[in-house]
Amino acid sequence: MSRQVFLYDPPDRFIAGTVGLPGRRTFYLQASASGRTTSVALEKAQVEALAERIDELLDEVVRRSGGNAPVPAVAPPEIDDTDPLQSPVEEEFRVGTMALAWDGEGERMVVEAQAVVELEADSDEDLAEAEERLLQDDENGPPMLRVRLSGTQARAFAKRALEVVNAGRPPCPLCSLPLDPEGHVCPRQNGYRRGE
Repeated sequence: MSRQVFLYDPPDRFIAGTVGLPGRRTFYLQASASGRTTSVALEKAQVEALAERIDELLDEVVRRSGGNAPVPAVAPPEIDDTDPLQSPVEEEFRVGTMALAWDGEGERMVVEAQAVVELEADSDEDLAEAEERLLQDDENGPPMLRVRLSGTQARAFAKRALEVVNAGRPPCPLCSLPLDPEGHVCPRQNGYRRGE
């Protein structure tokens, strides 16, 4: 079976969003264009890392171009996307690895999210070799979402993604662990339950 690549070049919309209540949220990347939508699930930490890395890469592009790259310093407020994920949210796959690149010729950020793959190997060397073969196999590799964004779209994505990550449960003022609505057992309080 040949590799399934969900390509959006460019997307009409590319966002991070969630389904569920804080503490039990499922995180998604969702791309849409021309009446089709692709949603892939991933971990909160992956969303945060992706957003931070996009901002870092865009800052580096601006620095290296001497400020001449078509990349805003911050996301313009007029393109803020605060709408929820498009329903129904149908997960195509769970993200395992992600990659970012700046296409200098096309002046686009390329975001790739690849499905989780379980590899079996007898040793660490065999595992490393199997991983490398998998990454090189464009024809038979795991499903992938590939999105090409303008600098402005990439800044807007990163801003929203960080807002989504930070919209979860508030942290305990003592231990910084997330507070559930019913409180939590705070290790700094010697195991006594602490409410908000």
